[in-house]
Amino acid sequence: MIKQTYLSLNTKERRELINITDKASAFIKEIGGSGLLNIYIPHTTAGILINEDEEGLKRDLLGLFEKLVPESGKYYHNIIDNNADAHQLSVILKNSVCLPFSDGRLLLGTWQSIFFVELDGPRNRQLVMTALF
Repeated sequence: MIKQTYLSLNTKERRELINITDKASAFIKEIGGSGLLNIYIPHTTAGILINEDEEGLKRDLLGLFEKLVPESGKYYHNIIDNNADAHQLSVILKNSVCLPFSDGRLLLGTWQSIFFVELDGPRNRQLVMTALF
């Protein structure tokens, strides 16, 4: 079977990490059983990642993004829209993750959390969560 839901987010910063683990876990708890959860980000200036939810690490990741693709860089795309850095970072990040679940629980590691990564906010965003079970 397949069950799908949409998750709306209102981001507040130009670049930010938003922990969506609780929302994904609640969706899987409703389903129960075992299967796979796909979380898809249908945006070209955002991404998704799995890592530890620790404030210092999150700041470090945002700093890494700035080092890799500076917001103030000179980019051809900025002639059209001033968000070339966000597009480039989204290429480095993933636009989806697929996670196993069992007995209605995501099989994440001890320190793993799921993050929506805003790269061009603030914006209203939507994620697609699809469970196969």
